[in-house]
Amino acid sequence: MNSAFNQLLHPIIKIKRLLVSGALLGFLTLNAQAATVSVSNYPMFLLSEAVTEGTPSANRILQPGDVGHHGSVSPSDIKAIKDSKFVVWFGPSLENSLAGSLETAPNAIAMFDFKAFNRYPLRDVKGAPIAGTLDPHIWLDPENAKAITRALAVIHSRANPEYASTYQANVKKFAARMDTAVATIQQASQKNRPYWAYHDAYQYIEKAAHIKLAGSLSPDHHISPKASQLRWLNENRPVKQMCMVNQGAVSKGLLAKLQPISTTAQIEDMSDSQDFVKGWTNMAQQINNCVDDK
Repeated sequence: MNSAFNQLLHPIIKIKRLLVSGALLGFLTLNAQAATVSVSNYPMFLLSEAVTEGTPSANRILQPGDVGHHGSVSPSDIKAIKDSKFVVWFGPSLENSLAGSLETAPNAIAMFDFKAFNRYPLRDVKGAPIAGTLDPHIWLDPENAKAITRALAVIHSRANPEYASTYQANVKKFAARMDTAVATIQQASQKNRPYWAYHDAYQYIEKAAHIKLAGSLSPDHHISPKASQLRWLNENRPVKQMCMVNQGAVSKGLLAKLQPISTTAQIEDMSDSQDFVKGWTNMAQQINNCVDDK
């Protein structure tokens, strides 16, 4: 059993080394047999769909709306993991519900294991960075999104080499679309406009959208904010009219304590979209409209 696991681990380790060194498609020893690739959650699935356009899609393990913070894995999910040649996830700091199944799985590839991507620490409710932590929402950074598609192209090519040229072309097309989307957003917005978040999940879109966090209500969208935090936000509001970005509906009673305020609901896993670039663009535009009180 161990020797079989080692044989399966070898190409995974090779892929990781290639990604770290930046050598992507040209240095792979491709396997001619088609195989299934599974991906963990919806943002990873959207990025995978960009890579596999025109070819068979990857299997998605978690349901839309579930990035993996909470919940459990079903028996059918466990079977899908075992039946896949590769299972791609971000890592336990995001998909805690998958950690028990994937941390020791020989076919699992965690994006967070790569020495790549722009990374930021978590922030407390006052916006101060928390040392030794990782904000896991890396896909909202356009440069990270492009890097993830490059990594996925390597993995998909390893599993299904007959589509390697298609994957490579799709990655280039995705990068061009992403760059155009960012340029469009930045042309329409000023820099460093403040906003509030109910739960700080949007750090990675801030640079591209020209916004800056001025505080959040709660460290988790499942936890009600404290009265002391509401008071702190009001006492430290950088502009009179504030925008709060949240993941769902917020009670009128809570909003009444933060007036004048506008809100916009943005789902962190982009599960309200069928296309990553369109979903990212809509998120950035709607946040900007809220910040600008349009």
